[in-house]
Amino acid sequence: MYSAVIAATGLFTPPLSVSNAELVETFNSYVANFNARNAEAIAAGDVTALAPSSVEFVVKASGIKSRHVMNKSGIVDPEIMRPVLAERSNDELSIMAEIGVAAARNALARWGKDASQIDAVICAASNMQRAYPAMAIEIQQALGIEGFGFDMNVACSSATFGIKTAVDYIASGSARAVLVVNPEITSGHLNFCDRDSHFIFGDVATAIIVERADLVEGGWEILGTRLKTVFSNNIRNNFGFLNRAAPEGIGASDKLFVQEGRKVFREVVPMVSEMIVSHAADLGLDPTALKRLWLHQANINMNDMIGRRVLGRDPTPTENVIILDEYANTSSAGSIIAFHKAHEDFSPGDTGLICSFGAGYSAGTVFVRKR
Repeated sequence: MYSAVIAATGLFTPPLSVSNAELVETFNSYVANFNARNAEAIAAGDVTALAPSSVEFVVKASGIKSRHVMNKSGIVDPEIMRPVLAERSNDELSIMAEIGVAAARNALARWGKDASQIDAVICAASNMQRAYPAMAIEIQQALGIEGFGFDMNVACSSATFGIKTAVDYIASGSARAVLVVNPEITSGHLNFCDRDSHFIFGDVATAIIVERADLVEGGWEILGTRLKTVFSNNIRNNFGFLNRAAPEGIGASDKLFVQEGRKVFREVVPMVSEMIVSHAADLGLDPTALKRLWLHQANINMNDMIGRRVLGRDPTPTENVIILDEYANTSSAGSIIAFHKAHEDFSPGDTGLICSFGAGYSAGTVFVRKR
């Protein structure tokens, strides 16, 4: 049995950004047009008038102030309100593989070793651009990696599930180093016409290199990983290849991101908090002594509540890292962005937690210690 470390991480941030003000202006323009077109039906009580959004509402509900996106023009056009991304030929690198490769190259540069020393690639993300061939194999090809690759989807927990899988491959001797890539173009599954969710998501890609501990100096010792799933209908995305078999449902709102936000808050916060505390106890760790929490970046209120329950007090900004103000919810990539951007001040022996939670419900905990 071999132990594993996080040897390096990488990040690709799209150059385009949409502010809350821009998003709200677009949404409110759509609302005004909708209400005007349906004025008679609204007056008759046959159609419900749409309510406008506001910057204050978005910040209070989520803590989000802006988001990076792969396409901005379509999102801020009230006549389109979705990203416009041209389909590529089969001979071109797909757009999700492209941003995954960019994040992977950033991680490889930080690692300081050649891609040929990677034995496996896991593409772990909340949405897959296609059913097959696997994006992981496409990324593997682009980077010149031998071995094998596959895609996996556990929604917002995909990255931690990918890390756990990589750790298991290393423990068994099946791989010396595993590249976990999380390309997330979550703007593509967001309903920008829905007041309660039009502001939630952004685009990004992250990468993690998990390596056998005896082959690397430094890095982050993975003390323990734990996964949990509990079925829930409160977060769904029903888009899939079988939709064409029931064409009457094509274009329905449930083919995009849908959630019951208040139910998710009430059910996920205690589940994740208890999971973290229990896992820490099993590892002989004091959760209140963790130097930092790198939590999934879904909602600042959820993160604050989980931080208080785990640490037993109000966490400081350096203890509970928040990056969703700039990036918004980037699904599986959120906790990895937080880790990538806020770990340089750790000294050997300092301990922290990478944690995910999301649709499924799914949750993952990865306790790490600076070597």
